[in-house]
Amino acid sequence: MRSLSGSIIFLLVMLALNLYVFQALKTLFASTVGFLLAQMIAVPFFLIDDIRRLIMWVASFFRQAAPAAGPGTGISRSVFLSWLGLGLGGGLFGSLLYGFRNKYNYQVRKVQLAYPQLPEAFKGFKMVHISDIHSGSFNDKAAVLRGVELINEQQADVIFFTGDIVNDKASELEPFLDVFSQLKAPMGVYSTFGNHDYGDYARWASDADKEANLNSLRQMHGHMGWRLLWDEHVLLERKGQQIGVVGVQNISGKGRFHSYGNLQKAVEGMPAVPFKVLLSHDPSHWEAEVLKHHSTIDLMLSGHTHGMQFGVEIPGFRWSPVQWMYKQWAGLYEQSTAVLDLLVILAGWAFCPK
Repeated sequence: MRSLSGSIIFLLVMLALNLYVFQALKTLFASTVGFLLAQMIAVPFFLIDDIRRLIMWVASFFRQAAPAAGPGTGISRSVFLSWLGLGLGGGLFGSLLYGFRNKYNYQVRKVQLAYPQLPEAFKGFKMVHISDIHSGSFNDKAAVLRGVELINEQQADVIFFTGDIVNDKASELEPFLDVFSQLKAPMGVYSTFGNHDYGDYARWASDADKEANLNSLRQMHGHMGWRLLWDEHVLLERKGQQIGVVGVQNISGKGRFHSYGNLQKAVEGMPAVPFKVLLSHDPSHWEAEVLKHHSTIDLMLSGHTHGMQFGVEIPGFRWSPVQWMYKQWAGLYEQSTAVLDLLVILAGWAFCPK
């Protein structure tokens, strides 16, 4: 019996050690990728300086020596280029490091929208959109609760969540069920699935285990009081007038992400309401399908990109490497040639190194 108890304790210690190492490796991987990107930004400036030096060295053989310049007050081109490269690369890497400690620094971004086709009863209607909670990245429950309280303080009519509530497994959400169940709005909380919610990035002993994880996560949305829209629609009514809310499983216009949803199924049987909102996790779904075949959708809410975890944002200027992959990646985008707007407010609750 003593031998069995010792074996169990040993296994538990090894399991805890492996989990600790796994979390450290995830952080290390994210840091390494950020450092490599920072180097890619800095290297061209160093290369330009070295090419300039080489050209000047070759040119020195074909011209008479010039008198040495006296002491100056400025800096040389070489020093300028080197410092410029270090500044840009270091700034990019620094923003990544800032992201590690910034995951609980929640912000509310208010966007006012106007639609001529919006029913009169919905004028002044307030929606809160959140996305990409990635609960597996949290370790401070009190800080997460502050984020939930901040959302409730907005006194929205309805709350929309557009996917990726976990990194990999439903078990990541369990410690926070009592926290997220406190999200409240008079017309309800509606949610969809994102690419991380299907368990595609975890190893499973069997397909049955993966399916059980999926079903468990779906049930958890209900336990929190959230209405999970699984390729379906609902109607919101106010003073006798209605708008439609459509929710689809993850649909991506990028080949590396799986698409599970069916937008056509989601809108089947939907009454001819004057205004429709689509909840779809991946913003690339807009141009891949929505704009082409469902232009009667007026507003699409998405998340997914996280701003690629780091970038630069100052008044009048916003940049992130994710814009090389996604045409729509943060903020409000409007399509002037059709009755369709895309609103992508990337809440990015947590730093998720995936």
